Amino acid sequence: MALLRTLLTRRWVGSCLMFVVLSWVGQAAAATIKIGAILAISGPASFLGGPEIRSLEMLVEEINRDKSAGGHTIELIVKDSGGSSEKAVSFAKQLIEEEKVFAIIGPSTSGETFKIKRLCDQSKTLLISCASAELIVNPVAPYVFKTAPSDSLAARKIFMTMNEMDITRIAVLTGNTGFGKAGKKQITQIAPEYGIEIVASEVYDKKATDLSAIVAKIKAMQNIQAVINWSIVPAQSIIAKNIRQIGWEVPLFQSHGFANIKYVKAAGAAAEGIIFPASRLIVADSLPAGGNRDFLVNYKEQYEGRFGEDVSTFGGHSYDAMMILAKAIAAVGPDKEKARSYIENMQGYFGTAGRFDFSPQDHSGLKIDAFTMVTVRNGAFTPFIE
Repeated sequence: MALLRTLLTRRWVGSCLMFVVLSWVGQAAAATIKIGAILAISGPASFLGGPEIRSLEMLVEEINRDKSAGGHTIELIVKDSGGSSEKAVSFAKQLIEEEKVFAIIGPSTSGETFKIKRLCDQSKTLLISCASAELIVNPVAPYVFKTAPSDSLAARKIFMTMNEMDITRIAVLTGNTGFGKAGKKQITQIAPEYGIEIVASEVYDKKATDLSAIVAKIKAMQNIQAVINWSIVPAQSIIAKNIRQIGWEVPLFQSHGFANIKYVKAAGAAAEGIIFPASRLIVADSLPAGGNRDFLVNYKEQYEGRFGEDVSTFGGHSYDAMMILAKAIAAVGPDKEKARSYIENMQGYFGTAGRFDFSPQDHSGLKIDAFTMVTVRNGAFTPFIE
């Protein structure tokens, strides 16, 4: 009898211990994971950062509600850089050293990303930038990725369209930002491949309120057949106004940094006819049935219904970044190195920007088919058909 009581007691103690262990394992498995976000919510790049933070917060709510990050809870820690590289560096250090975040999404701009790229890579903190400069991921840094299509691809898409329009002599205007500087480098290097001659090239201040002098200068050049205006700040809309104010009907091409309808509204009637490369997200309603259309339309309707503003490609970049992280966490758990490896080998993920096929040699994942050419017609974005 004593032996039976001893065996029962041991079995009860063992069961209790097993319950405690399983409870502890369950709690450890369902961890809270800190994700930092450095975005230009205010300041001259707010047309980028505003949609990015709204889209990101909307998605994190959905992930936590549906437990779609492998049952883990995402804690989003947001920092508003205002587009300042100095603030981005300070915030990155806070997020890495004090908050000990699993990953950082952003920054919104290429210039900011250049400044924190090495910091994130050296600390082995995953960085998924929302900016587009190819130099962010070329050369490859193990812990650094991006979700915006590369500026080199945007330049090629523009030049392909110019070839179709028999345009060979152009002027190039760029803002004095990291995005503008990187874009100018790509345009200059790639133009000869497409038989394009850059007749004039000017840089303008991102805080400019009147650029009529620069516009008059390039108009005076001989036989300019088109203008490329490469910028992400509100001044890009001023260029359009100044060109049309002097009655110059030259074709105006913008970069993919124009893909927020707020830039169109800022330019007013001068925006009519502007041509630029962008993801299909902003013309999702015009796409044929099938493919990725349903996903794009669903995201567009969800965003616009909640925030009462038109969707932009910029909000899509932060959405894609968070989805990629969530998929990695769901697959391998909150292990930075395993998540890094998972993302680096992710193939065939369709996001708002297109199909991502990452590899150890390619931390952008997008090809030129991520872009379609868009124009402004009656104050709205519509597919460009020559």
